[in-house]
Amino acid sequence: MRSLSTSELLDLWEMGLARSPNEWALLLLAKACPDTQMESLASLCIGRRDALLLLLRDQVFGPNLACITACRGCGESLELDFSSRDIMVPKGSDLSEPFSLTVDGFEVDFRLPSSLDLLALAGTNEVFSARQILIERCLLNVSREGQEMQAGQLPPEVGDAVSEQMSELDPQADLRLEMNCPSCGLSWLEIFDIVSFFWKETSAWAERILRDVSTLARFYGWSESEILSMSRWRRQIYLDMVDE
Repeated sequence: MRSLSTSELLDLWEMGLARSPNEWALLLLAKACPDTQMESLASLCIGRRDALLLLLRDQVFGPNLACITACRGCGESLELDFSSRDIMVPKGSDLSEPFSLTVDGFEVDFRLPSSLDLLALAGTNEVFSARQILIERCLLNVSREGQEMQAGQLPPEVGDAVSEQMSELDPQADLRLEMNCPSCGLSWLEIFDIVSFFWKETSAWAERILRDVSTLARFYGWSESEILSMSRWRRQIYLDMVDE
């Protein structure tokens, strides 16, 4: 994996404005992993994809992450600072192979969800329906007492067991941060989604960069490409001179 230049990241951010977050994530990885086919990246399980995104974010913005959320009890604003290393799950066994589970007499063969599965949920806003579609897409075989069954015949409790097993097999795909409110004492687990976090961070960064380009272009007459080709340290020095 290689890092992205300022111009490349800015171009990818602009492309992401007309795409879903999951599509944008794949565009990022395709640019950072030029030797890997897009189809292969899209077929990675979500945890493997997210691990790559964490590594790429390290290269682009550094390893430190800062999150702001609101307490679910009293609404107090909370800040959480941590490192990407704190949430990077060690790579274990091959997660691309099929897995099996037996629950209440049902024998289920399944695979882990990929970006292709998430993209197939576009337009599905109801959580239960989206979850059901996702599980059914990942089921490879369902049988009971040797008789094959359709995915839709799976009882809800068996679907829940499959979902839980997926989370256990691919914990990187279901990261939850432990939150504690100093004001009211409430503790809870907050879902951390690297795709959403990376997108918001990149959007804020892009807006700052464009403002800097506008300032330097007006003051010095340089083109956008000339300004973006500078290191961020050199750009900042020129910006400081503008304010003198």
